[in-house]
Amino acid sequence: MTTEKVPDAGAGGLAWQRRRASAARFWRQYRTHRAGVLGLSTLALFVLLAVAAPLLVGSDVADVTGAPGSPLERPSAELPFGADRFGRDLLGLVIWGARVSLLVGLLAAVLSVAIGMVIGVTAGHFGGWYATVMMRITDWFLVMPTLVLAIALATVMSRSLLTIVVAIGVTTWPTTARLVRAQTLAVETRPYIERARALGGGHWHIMSRHVLPNVMPLVLAQTTLIISSAILAEATLAFLGLGDPTVVSWGGLLQDAREAGAVSAGHWWYLVPPGIAIALVALAFTLCGRAVESVLNPRLGVTR
Repeated sequence: MTTEKVPDAGAGGLAWQRRRASAARFWRQYRTHRAGVLGLSTLALFVLLAVAAPLLVGSDVADVTGAPGSPLERPSAELPFGADRFGRDLLGLVIWGARVSLLVGLLAAVLSVAIGMVIGVTAGHFGGWYATVMMRITDWFLVMPTLVLAIALATVMSRSLLTIVVAIGVTTWPTTARLVRAQTLAVETRPYIERARALGGGHWHIMSRHVLPNVMPLVLAQTTLIISSAILAEATLAFLGLGDPTVVSWGGLLQDAREAGAVSAGHWWYLVPPGIAIALVALAFTLCGRAVESVLNPRLGVTR
């Protein structure tokens, strides 16, 4: 008599089921935060506009030849946001600029968080002289004005989007490093870390299999908060003329408006649309970050 074996989902299938259940539980808790849902909806709208920009406004929106309006034309039915100093449609430029601003903000935040996470985890795990050196370097970056450092880097490097990403990323990581190190020190004191060491687990095994999964929720929340700061920093650098002049971004539009004398001449339609776009996206990422932090950090207790 033969017995038929029931197929086993295996460790991989069980882990996938747990991830799905965790994601569903996270979403159920996240959607109870009205501010977080509002921020997520705003971000979804801007991302959709950025992705669909080539279809909505065309890739030649930044071309000064064949501009649809006259220089500094006021808002009208044909040009809802008016025209810039070259007669280009400001509505199309704002939509197209979302692609660069969102991309630079995301890449800069990822670079910043990656640097902070590596330094924080390794400093918390190894300790000793290595942690002392890393934390003194972190303290130096913390006391130095971030914007001044970013301007210095953007000045000595070539004017490109990569320069902006690097300038923001390498100057905004210290806060993440401090938070991740504190979380790593807390995780390292737990009993299962001692059992892993007793069973022969090496440094890489402990950091990748035990420490990293416990600090990732903190890293995720920190990433959403840093993206808003990175977008503001990109706009500031572009406004100061340190961005790539060949691409359209919200900060670049503000810099063009400053050069055209929009502030003194009262051309408000040149300044308001990109400024509001920057403020809305920064606020949306902040709302999402606060909601994610509240869901992932049980010590916050109550929902916001």
